Amino acid sequence: MNHKRLGKSGLRVPELSFGTATFGGGNDFFKAWGSTDSGAASRLIDVCLEHGVSMFDTADVYSDGLAEQILGEAIKGKRNRLLISTKVTFPTGDGANDYGSSRQHIIDAVDKSLKRLQVDHIDLLQLHGQDYNTPVEETLSTLDQLVRDGKVRYIGASNFSGWHLMKSLATSDRYGYPRHVAHQIYYSLLNRDYEWELAPLADDQGVGAVIWSPLGWGKLTGKIRRGQPAKPGTRAHDIAGTGPHFEEERLFRIIDALDVVAGQTGKSIPQIALNWLLGKRTVSNVIIGARDEKQLIENIGATGWSLTAEQNALLEAASDVAPAYPVWHQRGFTMLNERGG
Repeated sequence: MNHKRLGKSGLRVPELSFGTATFGGGNDFFKAWGSTDSGAASRLIDVCLEHGVSMFDTADVYSDGLAEQILGEAIKGKRNRLLISTKVTFPTGDGANDYGSSRQHIIDAVDKSLKRLQVDHIDLLQLHGQDYNTPVEETLSTLDQLVRDGKVRYIGASNFSGWHLMKSLATSDRYGYPRHVAHQIYYSLLNRDYEWELAPLADDQGVGAVIWSPLGWGKLTGKIRRGQPAKPGTRAHDIAGTGPHFEEERLFRIIDALDVVAGQTGKSIPQIALNWLLGKRTVSNVIIGARDEKQLIENIGATGWSLTAEQNALLEAASDVAPAYPVWHQRGFTMLNERGG
């Protein structure tokens, strides 16, 4: 397993991590992802470690905390062999302070996550979403204290807009607080919005992208095609109204291109879609998920090889879409874009 630095931090992470949204199935939404229990989770974690996938991503809202709890049980005796990333910010209760990035909520949420995970520190703590209600100075000073207390090693953001992430980085620089070294974001062949503003920011500021849903919310498996809709029991069918928006014909065009590359490489469609992401220079880590060992092994097979320039060009032409303003305007002045932003 190849390892990459997480942004411009000194932390090295495997290029693949395992996402635990399939653990627990504690409510209807997460049942559509999976309902892996602690026994099956322990086996999946062992398989991951055998193949060098030594980072595990979770969140306090996954199955109402059950995913963290199952992960904590499954890693007993293995803690020194792995990294844990988790996320806080979204609502975890009905109380007035049960959400957000306030000092009150972050400290409470981290303490509860540590208890569920049965560990003394979190390797990477990410803010699950941006909280416009709380001053970034309050949020970052709280994260600074958690790092000083040894409860958190590194911090990151997730689902931030470019301006909010840059404001947070500038605040960290101004006061000497820890910087966000990771940005957990949605990015796939099906939705390439990350490239417009967030990727240039990441390149300039040294923020490593950690990719969630790299298979386009379950759409880039090759199981959905023209005249072949998603089947019951899959996320693409059971919670079809959720997730990123896309044009159906564009999805089919991407699948056609993936079919061509699959024929050339002998790799599966999911492996090709994952490998395409691994080749992006701001991407530090891609989160894979799996309901069973077979699916996990297939996803791990996305590593150890590379697409050719021609294959990359084919996939990018099939998945291309006109960017939003001001990106399309900026791209019209090539002399101002020599860095490739």
